[in-house]
Amino acid sequence: MNRKPELLAPSGNWDCAKAAVANGADAIFFGLSQFNARMRADNFTLDDLPELMDYLHERGVRGYVTFNTLVFTQELPEAERFLKTIEAAGVDAIIVQDLGIVRLAQAVAPHVRIHASTQMTLTSPEGVQFAKKWGVKRAVLARELSIRELEKFKGTEILPLEVFVHGALCVAYSGQCLTSEALGQRSANRGECAQACRLPYEMVVDGVIKDLGDKRYLLSPQDLAAIEEIPRLIDLGIESFKIEGRLKTPEYVAAITQVYRKAIDACFEGKEISPEEKHEDRYQMEMAFSRGLYSGWMHGVNHQELVHARFGKKRGAFVGFIKRVGSDEVEVDLEVPVQAGDGVVFDTGGDTDREQGGRVWAVKGSRLQFEPRKLNLNRIKVGDRLWKTDDPHLQKKLRQSFSKEVPPRKKGVTLVVTGRVGEPLKVEAALGEVRVSASSSMSLFEAKNQPLTLQRIEEQMGRLGETPYELEKVSLQLEGSVMLPVKELNQLRRDWVEKLQIVLGEVIASTPSEIQEPRGSLESILKSIPSPSLERSESYDLRALCRTTDQIDAALEAGISTIYVDFEDIRRGKEAVAQVRAHGGSKIYLATPRIQKSGEVGFFKVIEQAEPDGVLIRNLGGIDYFRDKKLPLVGDFSLNVANPITAALLKQEPLDHLTISYDLNSGQVLDLLRAAPPEWFELTMHQHLPMFHMEHCVFAAFLSKGKDYTDCGRPCETHQVALKDRVGMLHPLKADVGCRNTVYHGKAQSGVDFFWDFVEAGVRRFRVELLTESKSDSLQVFKAYQDLMSKKIEAEELARRLKVVNQLGVTSGTLTVLG
Repeated sequence: MNRKPELLAPSGNWDCAKAAVANGADAIFFGLSQFNARMRADNFTLDDLPELMDYLHERGVRGYVTFNTLVFTQELPEAERFLKTIEAAGVDAIIVQDLGIVRLAQAVAPHVRIHASTQMTLTSPEGVQFAKKWGVKRAVLARELSIRELEKFKGTEILPLEVFVHGALCVAYSGQCLTSEALGQRSANRGECAQACRLPYEMVVDGVIKDLGDKRYLLSPQDLAAIEEIPRLIDLGIESFKIEGRLKTPEYVAAITQVYRKAIDACFEGKEISPEEKHEDRYQMEMAFSRGLYSGWMHGVNHQELVHARFGKKRGAFVGFIKRVGSDEVEVDLEVPVQAGDGVVFDTGGDTDREQGGRVWAVKGSRLQFEPRKLNLNRIKVGDRLWKTDDPHLQKKLRQSFSKEVPPRKKGVTLVVTGRVGEPLKVEAALGEVRVSASSSMSLFEAKNQPLTLQRIEEQMGRLGETPYELEKVSLQLEGSVMLPVKELNQLRRDWVEKLQIVLGEVIASTPSEIQEPRGSLESILKSIPSPSLERSESYDLRALCRTTDQIDAALEAGISTIYVDFEDIRRGKEAVAQVRAHGGSKIYLATPRIQKSGEVGFFKVIEQAEPDGVLIRNLGGIDYFRDKKLPLVGDFSLNVANPITAALLKQEPLDHLTISYDLNSGQVLDLLRAAPPEWFELTMHQHLPMFHMEHCVFAAFLSKGKDYTDCGRPCETHQVALKDRVGMLHPLKADVGCRNTVYHGKAQSGVDFFWDFVEAGVRRFRVELLTESKSDSLQVFKAYQDLMSKKIEAEELARRLKVVNQLGVTSGTLTVLG
């Protein structure tokens, strides 16, 4: 069996950290006041770090800081300060999204290991190999990978892997969700997720609202519970099992950590967990927090089960269906025990913001009684569901698990003791990767009686008192019958203990082989980036992204110089290449899928075999594949270029040009353009923002009975679907070659108000992205932007011509909403 994996628990505050430590976590992950993807958590401060890390390390627990957001140009000095403070506090690792921060951390905080966050969207061995090349030491994989896909990482010379085993599932790929920007003026890539996936939507099919009964939460997955998959994940050699939940309570952390600690230990001890215990564990997990517990994508996609769509908030344990309703009581066939004081909620299949619930007043058999006149049970009917949302007795038990201070944990030291007559007694002490040695000041002499024995050595060397060490094992390798005074043995023990403490103080959280001096500073990195050129071309390059052959025709007719083609079926790329080449005068770049999973290198091969003029790269695996193919490469927005260090790193790959991240507003774009050559960049001026990009297929889930593409009947090919939000806006839904869905914002967005600011800053490549526009509509869009660039019209005229309205502030990204 592989070595025991790390159990990694979330900690949003001190109580959560103590709950994790007390209940068996090997490591915790936590955020600081900036640069972390859970800004709504309590989080820790830089001043907290030394005390927190001392607390953890004294108890044998590692601490990882989540540095998992994009970092803007003006924030880099603050990021450098945070990194240096993190290193000084002895943090074991940082969890990073932004490739620029990977490079910066290596330069200014080389003692700290770098783990690639799930926000880096690592979904394939090729993507992980890319991260390894740039100094990442562990990869936190996307939650969307199945066990079968995880198997394809095994045996490859890549990084240690970390996977989520429990907690909330984001319906969109982490690092690829732009919904908060589009709908909530916030950014998931900046730690401010608005959780739009948990809201109700209606499904509009071919222009008609589809009746889905009580299914309204179409994008809200159940919570991940991979407890049954622990043995298989151990077999695969996964290094770390991660529990999601930095916004959860300490009781949640205690409950979930307990269950997974027991499961991991049972595997290594060869014990079977009884069905009764498994039932109790599941109940404990449900009561901690549950929207329904499910294996997620561990067994591949199952579009009929992942999203039940009935609610998007915590439920708990299912009590049963209502059999009878009285004035202040209901009768239920109880599937879990209920007692007075428990919290329950009635599930009528309606609006979850208007549902009823409260504390049970008394229990009489299958009858649950409530305080008179506290609830309006006239709204409850036979057949409604009842959920148990709170168990005060369990909560008390969980609080007790971390209410007492966990004492510092002694660290086990292994000794090898050697010697012979006439030479000093030598001790080599080992603690993990750290080794020190010490020798007695006098030589061993032949023993007349009471020679040194293993028992005597263990007794003298094991007197470690108030030190943080305990004697784990002694290997005695003495030649002959030898003796040394007790005074010498005691001094020898003090010598190796002192040396061990000195070395561990120097090592901090890294092994000796990893200790490096700082290799640079933010200033030196920025100085290595070429300065913006003072020579500016007066011509502008308007590029188009097309999704239909009619749109390609429009782009060719408009004289667009470079056409990006993003077909749902990438096999049609060859057809598009022929269409453009037959016309002549324009170059065609084919877009990779936004996600490439294990075993999907074939997508890249299909694109390569179509022989385009270049490739629009949308994922790190694509960079790894096309790096040596001698094709011009443009990095798309999904590579999340938000600062000049990230841009410089990707330019080294090499990518010819880079699309600026959609997380930047106009001021942040200008900051980036002042810090790196504007000729590196391309800016999307007009598009329907791609909000959710997800493995979950809404077409299959609600327009078929199929679990995946093999039996869904492919309704995506025959129906036009949009999701209607709570304010009545329709957002188009599209599927790609991997059956992944993208929900696009219902209104086109444009950066037209800032066009001349970007031109003055040096940008010359601008892009227009089409979605469902006809040929004539596409021509109208192209002509409007061409007239803007030739100064025939102003921004206001462009808006009038396209029948749109500029409305600044709807999104925090680069674009203004049009429409």
